[in-house]
Amino acid sequence: MSNKIATSTPNLTVNTVTAKDGTVIHYKDWGSGTPVVFSHGWPLQGDAWEDQMIFLASHGYRVIAHDRRGHGLSSQPWTGNDMDTYADDLGTLLDALDVKDAFLVGHSTGGGEVARYIGRHGEARVAKAALIAAVPPQMVQSPTNPGGLPMSVFDGIRAGVLADRSQFFKDLSEPFYGANRPGAKVSQGQRDTFWLQGMQCGIKNAYDCIKQFSETDFTEDLKKITVPTLVVHGSDDQIVPIDAAGKASAKIVKHAKLVIFEGAPHGLPTTHKDRLNEELLAFLKS
Repeated sequence: MSNKIATSTPNLTVNTVTAKDGTVIHYKDWGSGTPVVFSHGWPLQGDAWEDQMIFLASHGYRVIAHDRRGHGLSSQPWTGNDMDTYADDLGTLLDALDVKDAFLVGHSTGGGEVARYIGRHGEARVAKAALIAAVPPQMVQSPTNPGGLPMSVFDGIRAGVLADRSQFFKDLSEPFYGANRPGAKVSQGQRDTFWLQGMQCGIKNAYDCIKQFSETDFTEDLKKITVPTLVVHGSDDQIVPIDAAGKASAKIVKHAKLVIFEGAPHGLPTTHKDRLNEELLAFLKS
């Protein structure tokens, strides 16, 4: 089911699709041409991609970004806050819009969503993919993933969300954008936007998603990706360290191109938007 409501701005609409469990997924759909579909990070929403969306739509592409269930303007269900359902929700969106030959772009948790979508639903609607500072193959440390982060890190995130998530998100914005590095040029506005979007995410949804982005093993999903794939990661990512993430994923995906942004933080779609925009545009044209 799709519900489109026209606004006073030409070609700008507010859209929703309904998942099989009744969860309403909100999305934006701008422009025309080859479709680029964005999956956002935790605890953000589709608006986190605004810099990429306005750029690519202005260059003749159709851009689509949804708010993951529990995030942004989408419903906040008690159940279904798991990676398989996130991927199925993305599938519901692509099917409802009958998107073909899409370029799927995922940041952080959204990169896991893209990988799991392809793992579960295949590549019939997909022409290319991009994993931007993404969580695959797996974040948590384990015998098979010795380079991952200790479980204590994620237990700390859970504790922070439950204790005072408003302050936790304010504090998290610092390493997320690398504001704690010498010479960092991160505005207070950017950090405030992270907090605002985080607070629009339901607390149960935010809490459940921590397990999903940290413990899910995407190795088998990555092996199923055969379309050309751009892997972008910042060398100074303090949230999802590059060695166990971007570099590892690029070794697993068959047709991966690894691009390292030296000194870039986790939130590089904002801090390094101009370079990322050009990388995405060049990859689309390749």
